[in-house]
Order: sequence, then C-alpha cells, then structure tokens
Amino acid sequence: MEIYGLVGKSGTGKSYQAMNVSKEKDIDCIIDDGLLISGTNILAGKSAKREATKVGAIKTALFINEEHRESVKQAIRKNRPGSILVLGTSEDMIHKIISRLELPPLSEMIRIESIATPQEIETATRQRKELGKHVIPVPTFQLKQHFSGYILDPLKIFKGWGLKHNVAEKSVVRPTFSYLGDFVISDKVILDIVYYMAERTGGVSSVQRVSTNSEDRGITIQIALVLEYGCQVVDTSRLLQKSVADMVERMTAFNINAVNIEVRGLK
Repeated sequence: MEIYGLVGKSGTGKSYQAMNVSKEKDIDCIIDDGLLISGTNILAGKSAKREATKVGAIKTALFINEEHRESVKQAIRKNRPGSILVLGTSEDMIHKIISRLELPPLSEMIRIESIATPQEIETATRQRKELGKHVIPVPTFQLKQHFSGYILDPLKIFKGWGLKHNVAEKSVVRPTFSYLGDFVISDKVILDIVYYMAERTGGVSSVQRVSTNSEDRGITIQIALVLEYGCQVVDTSRLLQKSVADMVERMTAFNINAVNIEVRGLK
C-alpha cells in the first residue's frame, strides 16, 4: 500500500485539490478530516466538521477516539486500497494519522504550495475566514446523512472540452461551529412548511397533527390528516410525501429519513 501526504495550513484548499492529486497519481482513497473516502463514497469515519468545537474537530481529524479509529481501520482492511492520500495541516499531523491507523510508512509528502497557485490558496483562505466555507471531496448526495441540518452546496468542476468530459463534484459545507457563529432551525419551520405544502396539494382537507423526530442522520416527519372525499387516497398521500420531503430538504438542508402520513378520515 502506497501512502501519500498532502500538507497545508487550514483553509488553503487541500480538500479542494485532493481529488485532482488522487486522479493524477491514481490514488484509491482519501483520508480527510476524519473521513475515509473512495471515489464518490464515504467508506467510514466521522467528519471533524460536525464537531461542536474546534478542539473536538481536531481530535476527530486525528482519530483520537478509539471507536472512530477502529471503524476506519476496519474499512481499510476490508477494502484493501492500493494507495491512500492523507490530508493534514502539518507533516506531524499526517505522521500521527498514519501511526494511529497503522498504515505503512509515508511514500511521498506533497505540499499545497506545489500544486496550487498563490491565487488559488488566497481565494480558499478568504472563503474559509470570511464565509466559513469548508470543502469536502465527495458529492453532496453522499453527505446528506452525515451533514443533516448543515448548509450544503454542490460544487461541480468540469474538465476537458467536447462531448466527452469529466465532471468531479465536491461539496461546500458551512458547519454550525463555523467562524460565522451558530444557527438553529426551529421545529415550527418544519410545521409551517408541512401546512403550506398541504394547502397546495389537491385532495387534502386539513392537517390535524405534525410531529418530527430528529436524529444525527436526519429527521422523520409524521403527518396526520383528513383528505377530501372522492380523491385518490394513495396518490394524494404520495404527492404530499414527496412535496414535503423536497421542500424541507431544500429550505432547511435537513436529510429526510421518512415522511409518514396517517389518513384519519375523508371529508
């Protein structure tokens, strides 16, 4: 197994450049901020960007927690990657990660200054400090469960010209512990969205009750309602399910585990 290191100060664009380095050197997996990533999939781990404090984020990125560390080690043994790129803010950090995960010795250390222009590093630093943006080198759909309730933006990078071109998608995350402070989404927001979508769905007479169950990987919404007599019960319920799920995800960034609808009567 070949081990590569990508080192650079926080906010200099390491995660943004990681996929480019992996492609150029044909690297199978990336270890970034506590996550083990292969291609467009998160194989194991927990993102440091989910931690409530900066200290907690550092501990997660260094795999201090035994359960977290073991889950990534097991995933590496199971998938047997031929090469891994380890990201870190210093050479010492990269060596500590390699040691804790019991990986082979480092084959090559790559510095961010050798693969990114000064302008690219300056832009990345400004986005981190002024906007609180963090880039994770996987598509947004892969992060929904890991970052439920966080603001996610897909960032697509097009390479090549003509009819055939490669598209590499990275995701921009604004964590709740970011430099801009905390944000909280009230349960009433979910209720308001449900009532609004119900009013716009033909065949719904009234909403009697709405409740939510929040978990780390998303929320489950329970809706009890009365439908209009003569409507297609199954079709109307499915339409409301989809519209509520789509609107809540779009407006709040929550991952929706399920929208359960209970039809209590016809009117």
